[in-house]
Amino acid sequence: MVIGDSGLSAWTVYGIVLLVLIVGWAAWQGVTIMRRNRVATVIDEETFQAGMRKAQVVDLREKKDFDAGHILGSRNIPYSTFKTYHHQLRADLPVYLYDSGKALSTRAALVLSKEGFQDISILKTGYTRWQGKTKKTK
Repeated sequence: MVIGDSGLSAWTVYGIVLLVLIVGWAAWQGVTIMRRNRVATVIDEETFQAGMRKAQVVDLREKKDFDAGHILGSRNIPYSTFKTYHHQLRADLPVYLYDSGKALSTRAALVLSKEGFQDISILKTGYTRWQGKTKKTK
């Protein structure tokens, strides 16, 4: 099937559209990573464990996931309510964020940065690969 007088087949047009979508998505991801790296530090589990006693550790997962298991000493502020309840955090203390990966933590770090928070860290591997102490809520 040829589209118009240009001689392009429908598959060629679909391929071009798909390529544009993939490039757009990749560019968006790159911009998000650059923005995250400007406002927060992504740290490994060892560094996270070493500094968490002096920081406010925030689990951004929903309550049911938090209750199923969370990092010992963390508090739950689900990302779905984060914009409302992030004012409970102190800007003068470090904030350690984690979720299942890094997506929610990145968004939360951007919110905190706009509110003047300076010392924000994100757990690199998220909770899914956490090997340290955990707690389950009954």
